[in-house]
Amino acid sequence: MRVLVIDGQGGGLGRQLVSAIAAACPEAELIAVGTNSLAASAMLKAGAARAATGENAVLVNSRRADIIVGPLGIVIADALMGEITPAMAAAVGQSSAKRVLVPVSQCDNFLAGMPDQPVGRLVQAAAEQVRALCIGNACGRG
Repeated sequence: MRVLVIDGQGGGLGRQLVSAIAAACPEAELIAVGTNSLAASAMLKAGAARAATGENAVLVNSRRADIIVGPLGIVIADALMGEITPAMAAAVGQSSAKRVLVPVSQCDNFLAGMPDQPVGRLVQAAAEQVRALCIGNACGRG
């Protein structure tokens, strides 16, 4: 399975996701794409097999991924303080990959009806979802 982790800003969430997914699903090929070099570097240091930066990297790797993981903002144009371009959001949203989106409310996008949870819990839930997808459970349920 080719798992693409996308993050921006400082790459903190992406770093945690890469680390957790590597532990939960060691057989997965982890690819990281940062909207900037700081985010890409953080994810590479966390254990991604390869990392790239920028819009074109998101477009190309979204086509090749089996699973895409990242904050909810990766499917919203202009999210992450403007780091997600409309083309990036479209590439992620139109990809044939399964998407595991971490429900973080930030930058003018809020999730109604979803209680705030510690980031660590959200990261663990995302890693478990990726693990379920990696072992062949198409819907990712138990």
